[in-house]
Order: sequence, then C-alpha cells, then structure tokens
Amino acid sequence: MTGLKRIGMLAGIGLAALMTAGGVQAQTKVNIGISGWTGFAPLTLAKEAGIFAKNGLDVSIKKIPQKDRHLAIASGDIQCAATTVETWIVWDAAGIKTKQIFQLDKSYGADGMAVRGSTASIKDLKGKTVAASAPGTSPYFALAWILKENGMSVKDVNVVNMEPGPAAQAFIAGQNDAAMTYEPYLSAVREKQEAGKIIATTLDYPMVMDTFGCTPKFLAENDAAAVALTKSYFEALELIKADQAKAYGIMGADVKQTGEQFGKSAGYLRWSDSAGNKAFFSGEWQAFTNKAADLLLEIGLIKAKPDIATLVETKYVAGK
Repeated sequence: MTGLKRIGMLAGIGLAALMTAGGVQAQTKVNIGISGWTGFAPLTLAKEAGIFAKNGLDVSIKKIPQKDRHLAIASGDIQCAATTVETWIVWDAAGIKTKQIFQLDKSYGADGMAVRGSTASIKDLKGKTVAASAPGTSPYFALAWILKENGMSVKDVNVVNMEPGPAAQAFIAGQNDAAMTYEPYLSAVREKQEAGKIIATTLDYPMVMDTFGCTPKFLAENDAAAVALTKSYFEALELIKADQAKAYGIMGADVKQTGEQFGKSAGYLRWSDSAGNKAFFSGEWQAFTNKAADLLLEIGLIKAKPDIATLVETKYVAGK
C-alpha cells in the first residue's frame, strides 16, 4: 500500500493496518490550535493514525482555549486553527488575518444551554447568572444568538466567563442559574438530570458550525500543505467509516472518553465530507457569515462588517 490515496475504496481494511502502513516522509511542519470539542476530533485521528504524515505533513496539535487561539496565531505559535465560523470574523476585527479553507462540522444538538429545572423558558433567565466563555467565543455567541431570538440580549443576564468544561462542572455542582457548554461536556449535564435540564441546543437554534483555517502567509508559502491538510481531513472521515469502533476509541481517548462515550457525543453533530464542503461554501457559509457579522456588530464585538470574501479560500474544496 502506498498511502491513503485510495482510502475511499479501503472500507474493509482495519484501522491497525492503516496505522502501520508505510508512507512518505513528513515534510511541512504545521502547528494547529484546537480544543477538546468533539467536532475537531478527526484532526486528532488524522495525526494519530498517520494520515497527516503520509500526506507529507509534520503536524503538532495544540489544545488552546478558543478565547486565546487567535493570540497563538498572532504570535506565530500556530499557523492554522479550528474554530466556529463567526469567530474568524472577531479575529479579523482584532487584526488577526486568516482564511478558512474547509468545513469541519456542524452541530446538531452538540451545543446547548443548561438551566435549572424551575426555568420554564429562555425569558425566565432575565437577571439570572449564566456561565459562558468570554466574548469572541462560540458559547458567548450562542448565548447572544439564543437571547436575541427570544427578544433579549446579553445585557439582560449576568454573564460569568467560564470555559465549557468548567461551566458544565460548576452547573452540575449547583453553581449559576444556567450554563453554555458543548460536547463532550454537555452530555455530563444530560446524565445529571437532578442538576437541571437542557433548555436549548443547536437543534433549536442552528448557529454552530466549524471550519479550519490558516494564515494568508502560511497558505501563500505552503499551498501543497493546505491541499494535504484538506485531503487528510476527508481521509480521516473515511477512516471513521472504515473502522468506527477503533477510530472512536482513539478520538475518545484524547478527551478522556471511552469509544462508546465518544460515539454518543458524536451523535449530536455531523462532520462535513467533500460533498458537504462543496455545498457549504456554495451559499450557506456566505449567508451565515453575513448574519453572524450583523449580530457581532450589534453586540459590540466588531466595529464594522468585514468583506467576507477575504475570510475564505474555497479552492481547496472546490475541486474535490
């Protein structure tokens, strides 16, 4: 076997064989910033299963909170990152220039708001304390989006800045009136029904979708590597199909979950394959980015709407 070029035809081959197969030597070094979000896990799989290396990439994956990921880009510590679509807009407004090159996933209930059992509606949160990550992050944006859809704003609640994991843990422990979190942490809340309930998720408010992007400088200097990054992601998705149990085991271990637990978390999102990417960047991305920019402008996280065409480079998925 010469690599994973024909991975779509190798569904019957086990993960172990793919992991031990020989391949080309890693060439281009790439540092990628992500979080423990379930949707990003195929990137970890691509590294652990040797897909990146086989495609000529020496990848280092760094776990960096979303609120700090753009700072790592600005410092040169990482060249690429995974994050939600609207986050790239905030980073651009802060002078951190990047271009999204492929879609990773879309949340189908994997992000949500946990509230106490006595909370009957979103409007009941007026004046209450909600744990959410800092402004400029996905949970904060999701909170603003959900509140706006219910005739409210972030000014109507008291926001305590906590990362998704700690926010869920604190909520389960009885702290705060509500919490914004995502998988795998949202499932921890689902399993502790005595602590509260999930009042809203991205099934109710579809506004969480993730993309992978890099700096313009990296893309200009490493076009082949960008092609390889995109290809590697799609091959990781094929590998999940080929041997789901082992793939889930690898991805789950990275976030301290069993393969079975990871599978449950993954059930609340959809990874985007090549065909999905083509469709996404043919109109959906543009429509959502415009709407997201309007909300970010309204809540004061950006001072002007960007030219959204500068935030994306679709050539890496257009020909797939």
